[in-house]
Amino acid sequence: MTILVIGATGRVGRHVVDQLVRREADVRVLTRDPAKADFPAGVQVAQGDLLDIDALRAAFSGVSTLFLLNAVTGDEFTQALITLNIAREAGVDRVVYLSVFGADQAVNVPHFAVKRGAERMLEAMDFGATILRPTYFIDNETMVQDVILNHGVYPMPIGDKGLAMVDARDIAEVAALELIRRHDAPGKLPIETINLVGPDTLTGADVAAIWSDVLGRPIVYGGDDPAGFEANMATFLPRWTAYEMRLMAERYVSDGMIPAQGDREQLTTMLGRPLHGYREMAQRIAGV
Repeated sequence: MTILVIGATGRVGRHVVDQLVRREADVRVLTRDPAKADFPAGVQVAQGDLLDIDALRAAFSGVSTLFLLNAVTGDEFTQALITLNIAREAGVDRVVYLSVFGADQAVNVPHFAVKRGAERMLEAMDFGATILRPTYFIDNETMVQDVILNHGVYPMPIGDKGLAMVDARDIAEVAALELIRRHDAPGKLPIETINLVGPDTLTGADVAAIWSDVLGRPIVYGGDDPAGFEANMATFLPRWTAYEMRLMAERYVSDGMIPAQGDREQLTTMLGRPLHGYREMAQRIAGV
């Protein structure tokens, strides 16, 4: 039986596919454009999207286990619920779902609330599922690296509570381990929620200090200004997306993303190695 990976072309999904292939799993991916898909040999590629019911049904044929990562879009909730309904229709109840840290608390942030809605469906409709709740992605920093390197400012308004930023490679490897565990289990396993966090809880000032040290010159934190962040994002993103990012940033500033006791220990035990940290990413971008 096959593991279906939805969201396979993004930063996390590609790593999930690679991790599964390394573990000799039978993998199928769903993508809108197979011609642009560049996956390892042996990976089955199905064409379609999450609002194409016929394509979804075909993609689930012969599948036992699902990895679901929904892109942040205006119809994310519809896509998530339709996909889970088609999975249930196909008899697939072994799921690893990529949610977000604090999905049950940040109820005013659309893509947080959407993910909590999908979590509730998994719970209420008796899926066997691992719900993964990652914090802020370390890999997001590639989007602002030019501002850091060329203007000496760390521009993300992440506040002074701290975010336990997580690396996409760690997210993907935990996802693959959980997919294999559920796939290989003799029966459906109970629902479990895992917080995916990084090794350090960093404030805006902490991040600026890391960049200053790595680059050998001062990098300043741009400050806690979600409104200004929205205005900047709106110059190149849809207005609704920029506003949603403001709401997310307001939550970073007010609440942070603080690991629960035991979160880090659980992950390092699962992975059998230390978690990837922020400085490693900064050094990679800086070329040092």
